Amino acid sequence: MSEQQTDGPPPKTQRQQGADCCSVSHTHSLTESEVATDVDILATLGNDTRYEALRLIAEVDDGVCVCEIEPALGVSQGAVSQALSRLFSAGLVDRRKEGRWRYYTATSRAKQLLRVLDDTRSPDDD
Repeated sequence: MSEQQTDGPPPKTQRQQGADCCSVSHTHSLTESEVATDVDILATLGNDTRYEALRLIAEVDDGVCVCEIEPALGVSQGAVSQALSRLFSAGLVDRRKEGRWRYYTATSRAKQLLRVLDDTRSPDDD
C-alpha cells in the first residue's frame, strides 16, 4: 500500500496556528454551591476518625449507638462527638434519639460514596 502524498505540510491544530494556550476557557457544570458541598464532604471524609466512624456506621442497618463507636475507634468521647457532629452536618449520617442514647445511620449518599471508594480501590491496596 502506498502512502498518499500531499503537496504541503499537514494542517495545523489551533495551538499550532499560534493560538495562546490559555485562550480557551474551560468550565464545569457545577454551581458554586455544589462545589462547596462536595468540598465539605471530601474534607469531612479526610479525617481518620470521621472516616472510620462512617465506615462503622455504614456496616450496620439499624443504627449504631454512640457508646459503641468510642471503644471501636479507640479515641476519646469528645473526639467521637466532634466526628459525629461533622458527619451529621455534612449529610453523611442521620441520628435518632432513644431515651438517653443517640443512634447513627449512614445516609444513602454516604453509602454510595463508600461504594465508589470500594469500587475504585485497586486489588493491590488490600
